Amino acid sequence: MPPRTKPKRSFASDNNAGVHTKVMEAIAATTEGHVVAYGDDPYTDAAVALFREQFGKEVEVYFVFGGTGANVLGLKAVTEPYHAIICADTAHINVDECGAPEKFTGCKLLSLPTRDGKITVDQISPFLDAVGFEHHVQPRVISISQSTEMGTVYNPGELKKLSSFAHKNEMLLHMDGARIANAAASLKANLSTITKDVGVDVLSFGGAKNGMMYGEAVIFFDRSLAKDFKYTRKQGAHLPSKMRFISVQFSALLSNDLWRENAAHANNMAKLLAQELGRIPLVEITQKVESNGVFARLPKKYIALLQKQYFFYVWNEQTSEVRFMTSFDTTPQDISDFVALVKKTLS
Repeated sequence: MPPRTKPKRSFASDNNAGVHTKVMEAIAATTEGHVVAYGDDPYTDAAVALFREQFGKEVEVYFVFGGTGANVLGLKAVTEPYHAIICADTAHINVDECGAPEKFTGCKLLSLPTRDGKITVDQISPFLDAVGFEHHVQPRVISISQSTEMGTVYNPGELKKLSSFAHKNEMLLHMDGARIANAAASLKANLSTITKDVGVDVLSFGGAKNGMMYGEAVIFFDRSLAKDFKYTRKQGAHLPSKMRFISVQFSALLSNDLWRENAAHANNMAKLLAQELGRIPLVEITQKVESNGVFARLPKKYIALLQKQYFFYVWNEQTSEVRFMTSFDTTPQDISDFVALVKKTLS
C-alpha cells in the first residue's frame, strides 16, 4: 500500500528523489509493442546516438543497471588482477561499494587522504616506485569522482594534469561520473569538455541522481578498451533484457539539455541552502559548495532531533560533520522550511 501522506523531501541523498516528469513520460511512451531485447532496438540506438552527439562518434556506450556496476565493470575492462587502482580515500569505490571493485577486478585499491575529495599528481607519484617490481601491485588506473563525494569539482586544468600524468606513465584515467551533470553545470561546461577533451579514458555516466528512475552508462573514449566489454557486462549481470526502458530515460535526459537543467537547479538549491545555514550561529559550512552537496558541522546533540523531521547523513561522527544533498526536485520552500527548523532547534 502507498503511504497515505506524501513523503516529505529530505536532504539525505539525490538518490532519494523521485523521477522527473519528462523521464516518466518517456518510459510510458515506450511500453507499447514489442522490440528485440538486450539493446538491439531503436530506442537504444537513439540513446547511443545522443551520447555520441555529446562525446563524439568514436565512443562506445553500454547501459547498465546502477552506479556500482558501472564503476566495477568499467574498471574490470581495463585491469588485470595484479593491477592497482588509485583513488581518494573518500571515493565511492573505496567507501560505498562493499568491496565490489576488489572482488570483481581482483585489483588492490590504493587510497589517498584528501580533505576536499580531490587527489593530485604529487600524491600519486610515489606509487610509481612499484612499477616493474613483481612483489608489488602495478599502478594501472587513476579513478576520480566528478563531482567528488565532498561536493567539490575538478576543473579542466586539474583533469588534464591527471590524465597527462596517467598516460605518460602507461596508466588510464577513470571517472566516476555519478554526478557528472552537476559538475558540468557547475563549470558551465559541455560534457565533453570535462571528459573526452581532457583525456578521460573510461566514464561511468550517472542518471539516477539526476532525474532518472534507474540506469547508468559506461562510456569508453578509446574503442579498443571496450573490445570485450559486451561479455564483461553480461558476465557481470548488468545486461538489461528490456534495455529500452533505460535507453529512453537517457534520451529524455540528453534531449533539450534536461540533464543540465536538472543539475543546475540542484546546484543552485545547494548554494541557497549553504547560504541560509551559514547565517545560523553554531553551524559551520566545511566545504566549498560547488555542486549539489552541502557539508556542515553542527552541535552533536541537535543532529538526531533534526533527523526526525528531515533525514540526512552524518558524514563524520567524530567531528559532527553532516551532509545535505539537494536534488532536481528540491524547492526553495523545502529549504526555507528546513532552515526554520534548524534555527528553532539550535536556538
